[in-house]
Amino acid sequence: MSEKKEAPFFRIVLVEPEIPQNTGNIGRTCVGTQCELHLVGKKGFEITDANLKRAGLDYWPHLSWFEHKTYEDWWNQVEDKSRVFFLTTKVKQSIYQVQFKKGDWLVFGKETKGLDPAILQAYPQQAVTIPQLGPVRSLNLATSVAIVAYEGLRQLRFADDTPGESSL
Repeated sequence: MSEKKEAPFFRIVLVEPEIPQNTGNIGRTCVGTQCELHLVGKKGFEITDANLKRAGLDYWPHLSWFEHKTYEDWWNQVEDKSRVFFLTTKVKQSIYQVQFKKGDWLVFGKETKGLDPAILQAYPQQAVTIPQLGPVRSLNLATSVAIVAYEGLRQLRFADDTPGESSL
């Protein structure tokens, strides 16, 4: 008898990821947060790459992940486009201003360039940033995914601090 799989808390989308260790670590975070991972477009590595497997080694078999050849292929499968949030350093709206819902799409760009500016211009109300206090250009991609995923979980699961309710 197969175990019924629970719907993901969030769907993490990496557009053209370049660094296998980041993707492996993000896969591990997705398993730990019950999120799906969607890899979109050309990758800078092969899924069989030893570094990718090393970063998410014991967790990769438990990961719910999908590959999409193009951004359009992925976008066409999104049911509610108003629940897609684009992470960038180029806007002022913070992740703390968003009320996340279960099943939201959290979209991150490639490590060296981020998301295509045309995407951000097309959906300015859905473009959000992680506030940074120090003089850094951006955070590591895997770190950024973890911050946003756990902020979403905090809003959904940890907000009321009821004993026994805060553990996944």
